[in-house]
Amino acid sequence: MSLCMKIHEYQAKEVLARYGVPVPRGRVATTPEQAVEVARDLGGRVVVKAQVHAGGRGKGGGIRVVSSPEEAAEAAESMIGTRLVTFQTGPDGIPVRSVLVEEAVEVVSELYVGMTVDGAAEGVVVIASAAGGVEIEEVVETSPESVLSVAVDPVLGLQPFQARRLAYGMGLAPALIRPVSALLDGLYRAFEDNDCSLVEINPLGATADGRVLAMDAKITVDDDALFRHTGLAGLRCPEQVDALEAEADEHDIKYVKLGGDVGCIVNGAGLAMATMDMTTAAGAAPANFLDIGGGTDEVKVAKALTIVMSDPDVKRVLINIFGGILRCDVAARGFLMAADEMPDAVRPMVVRMLGTNAGEGRSLLAGSDLNVTLVDDLNEAAEAIRALG
Repeated sequence: MSLCMKIHEYQAKEVLARYGVPVPRGRVATTPEQAVEVARDLGGRVVVKAQVHAGGRGKGGGIRVVSSPEEAAEAAESMIGTRLVTFQTGPDGIPVRSVLVEEAVEVVSELYVGMTVDGAAEGVVVIASAAGGVEIEEVVETSPESVLSVAVDPVLGLQPFQARRLAYGMGLAPALIRPVSALLDGLYRAFEDNDCSLVEINPLGATADGRVLAMDAKITVDDDALFRHTGLAGLRCPEQVDALEAEADEHDIKYVKLGGDVGCIVNGAGLAMATMDMTTAAGAAPANFLDIGGGTDEVKVAKALTIVMSDPDVKRVLINIFGGILRCDVAARGFLMAADEMPDAVRPMVVRMLGTNAGEGRSLLAGSDLNVTLVDDLNEAAEAIRALG
């Protein structure tokens, strides 16, 4: 499983603007004084937007339309230095260190356009809808007929006729067909050139004066490609990432925090996904995705378990190791190392080990003081997880 790096809205707009995607005039501000300066340059009536890696900012008080530079300063002061809580952040919220101050634009309709990698299509898929301004998942659920998509040939790229088809499909006025088609072309070039996993404009605003503007923008970049994009890598904002995810990233551990209570430790992305599916089928919910990889050692394995045990939501741990490059005895010694470091934090563990030195690994765990249930297959693992619940 390849993970992705998010960047802020203002950074995404700077990237897209380089590819000809039209964006509102504006600049980022980190102080109320800077917000005043930007608002004056833009004529006074502006939108002040908290810069966080989360949706739902408007409902959480993170977006305000103001009529003067003084009001822009007040809005910036009310956001900067606080923690914004939205439906995507959890109750603790995310720190706001900057705001984007943009010209207030009269929008007559809101559209949605986005691009992502689709495994089923084996390539990039372009998604568009006339129902912009809300989460695309909500649109898919309530009015799927309004969501259009085209698969892009990885050799030919996005073709002009495909872009026009999407533009016409959204019911746009004839005068907007060419601008939207050109915008989609720029969006695709930005996606490909920067190894993105997602590029999204929601909403794409059709303005009263006949323009289309990216009123909001989201970009995520494939972590595994960041070595090719040192400029983008420098845009990473650790404060916007879950603390455990940030710690895992420092140790080259693929970890994503989820909402369940079963901590999962697996080697191999495919095996990790299957393990999470099994956990859900067992009537439980995974607390995380974690792939410790193949070429690792006891220290990295110990760090993985330490990260999982540091999550207060985790009540039980499921370990699924297939010994290949990572030998099972190495993994077992790593788990014992973590238990020694955090003896009071150890949760009951269900462990499945197969492959290289599986017998040695199982013996090490069986002979320890840990609360370990050793299983041979996923059915037994499911039963053990249910028993611990």
